[in-house]
Amino acid sequence: MGSRFGGLKQVAPVGPSGETLLDYSLFDARRAGFDRIVFVIRRDIETAFRQAVGRRYETLMDVAYAFQQIDSLPAGFRPPVERTKPWGTGQAVLSAVQVVDGPFGVANADDFYGASSYRVLASFLQGDASSRDWALVAFRLRETLSDHGAVARGICEEGPPGYLRSVTEVLGIEQREGIVTAPGSRGSIALTGNEPVSLNLWGFTPALFEALESDFGTFLAERINDERAEFFLPEVVNRGVSIGASRVRLLPTEDPWFGITHPADAPLVSARLRLLVRAGLYPSPLFAA
Repeated sequence: MGSRFGGLKQVAPVGPSGETLLDYSLFDARRAGFDRIVFVIRRDIETAFRQAVGRRYETLMDVAYAFQQIDSLPAGFRPPVERTKPWGTGQAVLSAVQVVDGPFGVANADDFYGASSYRVLASFLQGDASSRDWALVAFRLRETLSDHGAVARGICEEGPPGYLRSVTEVLGIEQREGIVTAPGSRGSIALTGNEPVSLNLWGFTPALFEALESDFGTFLAERINDERAEFFLPEVVNRGVSIGASRVRLLPTEDPWFGITHPADAPLVSARLRLLVRAGLYPSPLFAA
């Protein structure tokens, strides 16, 4: 919803020819082998979104839409009247259950992940479509920070070599004079900056939806009246890993990640995209007319 940015950062023009970060994500996904897009949006912006964004891709890929609504809840639950925002990333993915029937990736619409990040994810997803072996593309914390304010990141803990043990959402991470810190109960916590982090670039099979449906019901039974409560996708993954119901491969990437959290991030993102275009890694305009 872009509360810190002050608008819909997913469609902010940042590329040399007015491209958005979403454009670059879908360009990289398409050339990595992904052939279908599911946009998870709010129902009230469907017409405007289709005209401004969706129709651009309808001649390039198969396009579908899923709708994340505050009142899209399991039987027996009703949202409190004071609730003004959807229920988080777990509900966002669950919203797509009717339009996804094979292995799929999950990506934020306002992040630049890089071409090789999509390639390693696409390669992983060529496996057994019925399995509970999933994947997370992991970035290095230091490469994901903003120079213009604190950020939240999912810090990954590795279990068996190459596999995820858990993702912990850490708020207020900052870098000052080369030192990376986060707030703790007893003062600032020092981080190395080399920690693997999740930026929500996941690979799943449809088996995820069963876990989402079960855990969403439990979440609502406990927290439906908490106005700020969010049903986070990593928490569902954590639970599945902890009980041995699923495994998650960590797919390291050296691609540069960047995104827009604060308004002052936009010029830096534009400059980095121009460098990638000059290096011949992306055309400009990104998609031929």
